[in-house]
Amino acid sequence: MSTHGFAGGTPAVRPLRIAAAGAGAIGCTLAARLAHAGHKVSMLARGATLQALKTHGVRLDDTSGTVRARVDADSQASFGAQDIVFLCCKSQDLPAMSAQVAPLVGPQTLIVPTPNGVPFWYFHREGGRFEGRAVQAVDPDGRIGAHLPLDQVLGAVMFITAESPAPGHAVALNPHLMMLGEPCDSLSPRLQYLCAVLSAAGIEARPIERLRDKLWTKIIANLTSNPLSVLENATLAQIYSRESLAPTVRALMREAMLTACCHGARMTVDPIEFLELGAAMGAVRTSMLQDFDRGRPLELAAIGDAVVELAELYQLPMPATRELLARTREHVLAVPT
Repeated sequence: MSTHGFAGGTPAVRPLRIAAAGAGAIGCTLAARLAHAGHKVSMLARGATLQALKTHGVRLDDTSGTVRARVDADSQASFGAQDIVFLCCKSQDLPAMSAQVAPLVGPQTLIVPTPNGVPFWYFHREGGRFEGRAVQAVDPDGRIGAHLPLDQVLGAVMFITAESPAPGHAVALNPHLMMLGEPCDSLSPRLQYLCAVLSAAGIEARPIERLRDKLWTKIIANLTSNPLSVLENATLAQIYSRESLAPTVRALMREAMLTACCHGARMTVDPIEFLELGAAMGAVRTSMLQDFDRGRPLELAAIGDAVVELAELYQLPMPATRELLARTREHVLAVPT
């Protein structure tokens, strides 16, 4: 993607070729906003979702009202090289998805993964003693990096709460916020350009110099909410306000914060304020609870196992996290399909 049109935060006028690989709640939210802004958007989908996109386009209900937009949709990566590719699948689907989207990636394509949890690129250009290490819980044997050029990856921390009530349809009634950064922590022109493109489409996008710091805040939020939402059938407000859950939430938070600090993250999370902000999110059902209700695989590897994996690098025991993951898996197995 040429960034010569970037100046002072204003993106180039020409429409970009943008693909969303995955047409769930996040994929539809990004696709709808970007297509509505005039970009040529393509979506990888299958089944009923593919048919809905072909017939009706993508629909988003957000704070601005209802946005409908036409997109190209296919089950194969038939759209040619793109300027930007958003990887909007679940983390456990990324190894297979990375192979599928390879034809969409040209020499200048920006690749933006959006899944929850510890990202596969965590140690890419990280600069520490684990530089270049693959996070096995999310990228077994470095398969994603074998299919996609890691130097074209920009990290993203998603603060978009969205649900998909029907194929090709997303509802996201909180403000759209993304924080984006380079794995090497630089505020590069391409990073600022991407943020400008997203912001012009109605998605607040902040370029962050030390994205891993913000990433850990989201990892802690995921770890303390997603598995518990499944075990307790609880919303965010319930998880962070129930006195019976407070000891578990605090124990998980302490373990994850210690892991983050060992890996050099600058934690600015106030634990008391963190709980208050979580409770203030309201009756939001986590993405993991949505997947559980629909009988889909859960992102426990990226949200939990990967945190334990990073903790083990510093010999941290993580008893609360291990117990929570075990209980959640037992709960999933105990529920009839």
